[in-house]
This record gives sequence, structure tokens and C-alpha cells, in this order.
Amino acid sequence: MSRRSFIKSVLGLGLLPVATKARSITETEQPPGILLQHSPIAGFQYCEGENIWPQMNVADALSLQREPQNRHDPHAIAVYWRQSKPGYLPRRENRTLAQMLDRGQRLNAQIQRLQNAAAPWGRVEITVYLKQ
Repeated sequence: MSRRSFIKSVLGLGLLPVATKARSITETEQPPGILLQHSPIAGFQYCEGENIWPQMNVADALSLQREPQNRHDPHAIAVYWRQSKPGYLPRRENRTLAQMLDRGQRLNAQIQRLQNAAAPWGRVEITVYLKQ
């Protein structure tokens, strides 16, 4: 069996994941401000991420909300899509943005990329911008 026919047979059986929802914002699209961060959504599998995944689209607006009383992370920033919370900004990358939000600075966030990743933390990549 040739490599090409093997791959076709595996794809036909559904044994390899196929990224049917993979799309990202192109560089030619106008950014909504100064880029501050590009990261995946953390906690996707523990929050509402799996439930809302089918409705999410690239370039959808997201809102960020500080959770200073979060018992796991005093710098926690929840990510909201419409009224649902798919997760958080990653802990290792949230300290500066938490300080900015605490000072009242307005930040934009949007979905940058969606992909059918086996690991849930790799499914949604977002960008955070400082509003101009």
C-alpha cells in the first residue's frame, strides 16, 4: 500500500482528526487596537467551552472580566463569549493585563483562531488589544 492510499484510507475511516473548523484572522484585517497578547483560552474543558464551541466564530468579540477573588489565581481574568464563559486568560500571561484592567484601561478581545484540536486548551486562540 502506498503512503497516499494509506492516508486516504485512514481519513476515510475517520481515524485522523480533520480540522474542519480551522480558520484564523488574516494579517490584512484591521486590528481593533494595539496588540497586547495572543494566547489560548485556559480552562476551556472546565468552563462552558465545550458547550458553546459549535457556535463560536473567528473574529467574534469577547469580553474580559477581572476575578480578583478567584481562589486559584488573584490575577484571574475570565473570558466571556456573549453570556457564556469558555475559560480564562492563561495564568502565566495575565498579571500585566490584570493590572491594566484594575487601573480602568479598556481592552478589546476577539477570537483569533478556531481549530479542532484534540487537546481542549488548543481549540480557541484569542487576541487582546488595548483600545485606541
